[in-house]
Amino acid sequence: MAVLRYALPCAAAIGLAGLTTLAGAQTDVIATVRDDPSVVRSSFYLPVRDGTRLAVNVYRPADGGKARAGRFPVVFAFTPYRARYRKDGELVDLIDSTTFGLRDLVHAGYVVATADVRGKGASFGARRGFLDQTEAHDGYDIVQWLAARPYTTGKVGLTGCSYLGGSAMLVAGALPPALKAVFAAATDIDKYAFVRNGGITAQFNTRPDEPLDVDLASVPVDADRDGALLREAVADHVRNTPMAPLWAGMPYRDSVSPLTGNRYWEEVGPYTHLKALQSPQLAWYLWGNWNDEPTEQIIQAAANLDAKLIVGPGSHCEPPKVFDIVGEQKRFFDRYLKDVDNGIDREPRYSWWQERQGGGTLVHRARLPGTGIGRTAIYLTAAANDTPAAVDSCSLSLRAGTAAPRPFRVDYDVATKDYFQFWPSPLDGKGLTFTSRPLAADAAIEGFPILTVRAAIDRPDGNVFGYLESVDPTGKVTMLAFGRLAMSHRKTGVAPYNHLDLPYHSGLRADVAPATPGRAETLTFALSPRAYTIPAGHRLRVTITGADPRQRNLPAIRDALARTVTLTTGAASHIDIPFTAPVRFR
Repeated sequence: MAVLRYALPCAAAIGLAGLTTLAGAQTDVIATVRDDPSVVRSSFYLPVRDGTRLAVNVYRPADGGKARAGRFPVVFAFTPYRARYRKDGELVDLIDSTTFGLRDLVHAGYVVATADVRGKGASFGARRGFLDQTEAHDGYDIVQWLAARPYTTGKVGLTGCSYLGGSAMLVAGALPPALKAVFAAATDIDKYAFVRNGGITAQFNTRPDEPLDVDLASVPVDADRDGALLREAVADHVRNTPMAPLWAGMPYRDSVSPLTGNRYWEEVGPYTHLKALQSPQLAWYLWGNWNDEPTEQIIQAAANLDAKLIVGPGSHCEPPKVFDIVGEQKRFFDRYLKDVDNGIDREPRYSWWQERQGGGTLVHRARLPGTGIGRTAIYLTAAANDTPAAVDSCSLSLRAGTAAPRPFRVDYDVATKDYFQFWPSPLDGKGLTFTSRPLAADAAIEGFPILTVRAAIDRPDGNVFGYLESVDPTGKVTMLAFGRLAMSHRKTGVAPYNHLDLPYHSGLRADVAPATPGRAETLTFALSPRAYTIPAGHRLRVTITGADPRQRNLPAIRDALARTVTLTTGAASHIDIPFTAPVRFR
């Protein structure tokens, strides 16, 4: 696949040298942070290369409320969610987020900087897009400005989770010379494959943009005492590119966005900047949690970036309770920004929580989770004389059984009241359910299950969702993994980066094709990764549906999609599960 080159904004007449002089004059307002005399803060507008002023906050180590003498390395976080704002009269400051542990870093002898991306928070300007190259070069300019401060060592690290993890990876792709280390979580290596996984958008990318008054709740920079500059900045935001229409307008990986005028997925896909991201200048540490959709991408990113990786239990950007992620971040930055020989670079490269019901174990390996582990095929079977209504007779088996058609009507009324459901709930009665006999012994899963189904639909396109679950003897269901694929995106190909051993669906216009109604096609797709030990006596269950409650746009798309999906059971439909040892059923 060709990698496009993008026209970037040229440096304005002010240049980076002028940037240092202009912004430096606005950093003389220093205040103690809340009641913490060991941290002092300053905030100001920093003009980047095209003259756009971005709201920046700098937090420095202090003694008794006075900035400590000396030079310190810098850790920077770049956010669209307002670095400092007021909610119900209370100050909310990114430095106090338990996810990022930024205050702890200042206490440990780091300068911490946060900034609002252009078009958000207190920053001026308008967003051209979402994690685009304009933001990348804004971050580049901020990193280089921070490195030139007389109170810094010139070494900078980036940190963040979710969008902030994406901005860390984005800025790293611009490769500012001062950047040495990146600690990022819950982001992606391939934005098309994440945003439109299997050709289907879901919850992260269909929500509406926030109203402008959200940004007006930002705390003005120090010199903006009456908030006039904040109001002027937020007035710029009306020109922001709307996010949901941006994604919706690009159904193919090579689509030209009508809003940006280019092949935008390639511009924002980190894999298209791999040469920079793989620079020996950069050290990487990635983390995620098993109950979080981006973890699939985080593991692939670790494979491509030779990154240290840790995966814990929990949901999106939730600090794991079983290990100290803030402490891991400090150890990482100590090694690569302070040159402390703490042994982190000699430890096993990969760690993850091997979960089981009610507990688990933290394991350390020299290989990524799931790599080198074979998969066991378990077949979606049904008795030959089944009727479509006899759902309970559908089973999972180590033997293929007889091929039989199993039609089900797609239930598009699956919406829940949970606006942000980071992990799916069981969809009993919403499709076909296949259940195994009880396990004869504990069975440990490690890595990515792969689902293959032979299916026909009654329209040119439709979606197939697959869920792998564990059912305990009382009937309690635990969702282990899930995945999705549009029938039109069924063609597989070769990925332009290390995609591990997983099926790759390019999403290129030439590879996307409608189905012939009534004709069965084979769909193969990976489910989300997992490290989970299923206890003996529990059953495995696979559920197949045609809709998922996290599709916020279901009302808009349902009329164009399949009404009925007919699955062929037997040898043609199976789930290949990475068990660490042979699995046995009673």
